[in-house]
Amino acid sequence: MAFTEFETALIEAAMPAFMKKRRPPEKFRAKVDLAFRIVDQSVIIFSIRPSFRDRKKMAECPIAKATYVRTLKRWKVFWLCANLRWYSYEPCPLVARVEEFLVLVDEDNYSCFWG
Repeated sequence: MAFTEFETALIEAAMPAFMKKRRPPEKFRAKVDLAFRIVDQSVIIFSIRPSFRDRKKMAECPIAKATYVRTLKRWKVFWLCANLRWYSYEPCPLVARVEEFLVLVDEDNYSCFWG
């Protein structure tokens, strides 16, 4: 089940401050940028860079994901491992609000999101 319009609006209201803080300066965005996407019950943060195979094409590289679980009224937090599988972010696998997810990703105390 997808988010309601209200839930989508809450997510979209939370993202600009995070994006403003984390996006690279405009002069570098052709080489690397940051974006997010809402997919079903998840918010995915990803980088955008020229593809290694074809520098004229852009590639998306997922960084972090939060999936809302309605029955728990919580967000499950995930990080993408080098094997390209999503793993639960064990220091804090559940958060109550999307803003808490963004704080975890921004602080990255365990170097799971930004390396």
